[in-house]
Amino acid sequence: MASPCQQNSGTRPSIFCKLWGKVVQLSLKLKKLGEEDPRRIVHSFKVGLAITLVSLFYYFKPLYDGFGVAAMWAVLTVVVIFEFSVGATLGKGFNRVLATSVAGALGVGTHCIATLSGESREPLLLALFVFIIAAVVTFLRFFPEMKARYDYGLMIFILTFSLVSVSAYRDDEVIDLALTRLNAIMIGTFTTVVICVLIRPVWIGVEFHKLIAGNLEKLGNFLDGFADEYFLVSEKVCNSKDKSFLEGYKSVLTSKSNEETMAHLARWEPGHGRFRLRHPWTQYLKVGNLARQCAYKIETLNSYLRSEIQTPQEDRIKINEPCKIISSECGKAIKKLASTIRKMEKTSDLAEPHIANSKAAAENLKTILKAGPWKDSNPLEIMPAATVASLLLEVISCTEKVVEAVHELESLAHFKISEQRLTPENQPESLAENQKEINATHDHLVITMDG
Repeated sequence: MASPCQQNSGTRPSIFCKLWGKVVQLSLKLKKLGEEDPRRIVHSFKVGLAITLVSLFYYFKPLYDGFGVAAMWAVLTVVVIFEFSVGATLGKGFNRVLATSVAGALGVGTHCIATLSGESREPLLLALFVFIIAAVVTFLRFFPEMKARYDYGLMIFILTFSLVSVSAYRDDEVIDLALTRLNAIMIGTFTTVVICVLIRPVWIGVEFHKLIAGNLEKLGNFLDGFADEYFLVSEKVCNSKDKSFLEGYKSVLTSKSNEETMAHLARWEPGHGRFRLRHPWTQYLKVGNLARQCAYKIETLNSYLRSEIQTPQEDRIKINEPCKIISSECGKAIKKLASTIRKMEKTSDLAEPHIANSKAAAENLKTILKAGPWKDSNPLEIMPAATVASLLLEVISCTEKVVEAVHELESLAHFKISEQRLTPENQPESLAENQKEINATHDHLVITMDG
């Protein structure tokens, strides 16, 4: 359909045409945002439904008579605690209800104490109480543990205590005021939690689980293809391949804060699916931190792919075979671990043969390096290849640590026992070949037993 802003060439666009262009541009952005994650659209409707339900306290006179203006606190509660995920919503809801209850009770108590001191001293005592409570609770917000889980609750505590204490000086019905506000907040919280959990819930624990598995897979993809890129086994093939796997690890380097936030929010969620109530989210953080250490080594390896100083191909080929095995086997091991976490099955032992192969190749590489394969070469030119070899040896150690962490996660999270076994079909190639050689050697072996 033609745009209403189509004009003849040479004429300046009108204000209406510019405005229409902005509207079209915004519409395209909104469409893209919804297509990237349709759950955002569902979340928007859920928030609208929750606000509509609690607004009934204003629309219906019998409900309004019971709460009055305090019914607005139910609407405000929905607006401030309804988050995208269940964990974030439950965390904020719990903080708000608990902080409002404790702060309201403390505010009523300080009002009673201030009233007993006499009319002239009452405002001074109230001001002193507000100062002390606000200062102490604000200081508590600096503790990392408190800030991570209860920062919102501490902020609401200060707000509620100050409002109840100050308003109590002019309103004698302070207890009724506090109870009415608390009831309205609890109704708003209950409505929000029910809608968030029952209608297409978004579990932050599931997202965290997928994030850790995805990060490991990105590292595995890089290592699995790094050797072919660096040693240029087949230049024609390497140039035709999709190189996106060389950039995936970068998101792992910057995911620490996101992982910590998701782990804190996941603790608020109840048991769902295969995730128990006390799921070991801290162990996921440990796996993520070890993966990040491996990613730093990978970042250095990646820098040598495009380095201005490159070791000549005839010198690189001397360490080609062991480096290729180390890189490939470590990559396959990490991808096995990613599959273990994603499927929540006890299959991390399938990564151990790959670790064994990489260690055997590492011993071969050390032997080659001790023999001095580059005696007649320029030291400046051979340095990049020697550094790559050294980094690959460190990657083995990082991979082993990740394997141990995933083993521990299997036990703590009670992953189910997989039917998959270490068969010739899923064995590493070198192990399968060794097994074939052993079988061939004993093809004609006959053992005779007396009797």
